[in-house]
Amino acid sequence: MDGPVLDYVLVPAGLVVLLAYHAWLLHRVVRYPNKTIIGVNAINRRFWVQAMMEDSPKNGVLAVQTLRNNIMASTLLASTAIMLTSLIGLLMTGGNGDRSFLFVFGDKSPRSFSVKFFAILVCFLIAFLFNVQSVRYYSHGSILVNAPYKKMSPHHRHHQVTADYVAATVNRGSYFWSLGLRAFYFSLPLFLWIFGPVPMFVSCFVLVAMLYFLDVTVDFGWAVVPHNEEEDDHVGGGGNGDEESG
Repeated sequence: MDGPVLDYVLVPAGLVVLLAYHAWLLHRVVRYPNKTIIGVNAINRRFWVQAMMEDSPKNGVLAVQTLRNNIMASTLLASTAIMLTSLIGLLMTGGNGDRSFLFVFGDKSPRSFSVKFFAILVCFLIAFLFNVQSVRYYSHGSILVNAPYKKMSPHHRHHQVTADYVAATVNRGSYFWSLGLRAFYFSLPLFLWIFGPVPMFVSCFVLVAMLYFLDVTVDFGWAVVPHNEEEDDHVGGGGNGDEESG
């Protein structure tokens, strides 16, 4: 099989494997969140936000410090992504020598080399944008988590809506952080594509196996029930028992 043909066959096949895995993961996160690390973390972050907002004067510093740590992590990834983007751009415009010795198989033309580096460049730019959005949502969450929602309205329903909104904001920040990290993961097969389509194709399967180990968890076997609903069920059950005993 000729070199360019390998690129036309193996590279799309490797990308299809990665995209198919993430489509399956998205379905699992939406339908069965308890069976994925992303879903379990999102549920626990919602509980954490509600616990922090129950006693805001006491937990305010802890909540802001935790969100600030997340902001620092997103900022680090964003800085790394933009630095690597600049480096890739410099390599694309500054190197004019013969790079064919770097390739094992595949297309060895200068145009193919530019396409590969451009794909890596786009990958790092996407990682940068996702991490910037993560910083944005975490910054909003650090302000909203200390909002005196109990003084805003005496109705408990409004308190729940406010806590749910803050939890959704924090979860969006985490989702964007995860997407930015995925963009870094995607850059590995694209980088190995420089050395030929065969290493790129093999790395796609290795990456999917690694991500499956990191993304999937066993079912905990418990249902997520808000604390207030548990109390209502307990009170209702106690009332029925008194009536039966009476």
